[in-house]
Amino acid sequence: MKELVFLVEGQAEKDLLDVLLPRALPQGVRHRVIPFEGKQDLEKQMSRRIRGYQNPSARFIVLRDQDSHPDCKALKAGLVLRCKATGRQAQCLVRIACTELETFYLADLAAVERALEIPGLAKQQGSRKFRHPDALGSPSRELRALTKLRYEKRAGSRLIGQQLDLNNERSPSFKHLIAGIRRLGAELDGA
Repeated sequence: MKELVFLVEGQAEKDLLDVLLPRALPQGVRHRVIPFEGKQDLEKQMSRRIRGYQNPSARFIVLRDQDSHPDCKALKAGLVLRCKATGRQAQCLVRIACTELETFYLADLAAVERALEIPGLAKQQGSRKFRHPDALGSPSRELRALTKLRYEKRAGSRLIGQQLDLNNERSPSFKHLIAGIRRLGAELDGA
């Protein structure tokens, strides 16, 4: 079975991926999103879940927020080591959302405007603050303030995820996530 499996730190990531993946994956490739109860739970259980996964041809993407971790590359390297420990490293890809999932949304304010029905947000994309959202310290706080508290993590992820431009490159971490999804999806589709 052609399957792309995501291991994510929580329900908001699952909500986003459940609406985004049907647009990003080839038709014959199924997806499954396994949410954990935070980043510690993800890191604690991910190796066991990958190692024990029953579909031998499945591919895995581990998605975790950087949050306050000081070094994105060191964080990713640690997760890659956990993937190596499964014996299925060649089937795994690790992606880090710099710094939070909301960075993806701040990179596409037109999508936020449409999803949350807040006129005028897209015009703010050109402001210095939102040109490079991966550099923001607290994207979730910025998004809540920008939407005057209308953004709610889970419902917002579902609504905004339906609207996100998959070719948007304002957030390098979103760009790399989409590129990884497309690459693994194409590998599975060609298998």
